[in-house]
Amino acid sequence: MTGAARPRSVRRYLVAGILVWLPILAVIWVIRFLVQIMDQTLLLLPQAYRPEALFGFALPGLGALMAFLILLVTGLLVTNLIGRQLVEYWEELLQRIPLVRSIYSSVKGLAESVFSQDKAFRKVVLIPYPRAGMWSMGFLTAENLGEISDKTGVVAVCVFIPATPNPTSGFIVIVPRAEVIELSISVDAAMKMILTLGVVAPQAARHA
Repeated sequence: MTGAARPRSVRRYLVAGILVWLPILAVIWVIRFLVQIMDQTLLLLPQAYRPEALFGFALPGLGALMAFLILLVTGLLVTNLIGRQLVEYWEELLQRIPLVRSIYSSVKGLAESVFSQDKAFRKVVLIPYPRAGMWSMGFLTAENLGEISDKTGVVAVCVFIPATPNPTSGFIVIVPRAEVIELSISVDAAMKMILTLGVVAPQAARHA
């Protein structure tokens, strides 16, 4: 092995190791972060019934069970008539508080879009943005824009263009339906492309 070839081999091995460990560490970090958040639900228990008091040491991850039970009981309560009425009263109260009203409505709308059967990101599309001849990948989020379509004189749709590499931020654009190109790739494949800065292209977009 020549001296020039040896550094290239070492670099190749390092890159291969990074590609193996980086996704694993990212998954571990996310899981650890979620477990730590869920463990905070144990603070709802009386001091005498917390793991530290019962067993003498903390039990990481026990909060996940607690969080599951809280969500399950909450779901059972709000799906009956009395529970729905209580939620409606609570929401009416929050709607009277200016700043809280905006935050609550936004987060609730996002949660309903993500967890409902009608997903917010319905289709992966391309639109001519930021100018004609250039294309941006986005997600079709709404097609029924009655007043906007009436005012503009064209059938308009709403497209969310996520930022790279952080798709939780971005912006929405209102574009004529005729200028939207629908893609056959899945939302997951499009997200993977966005997260990797376009390095991992969807299979349907690759050329032989």
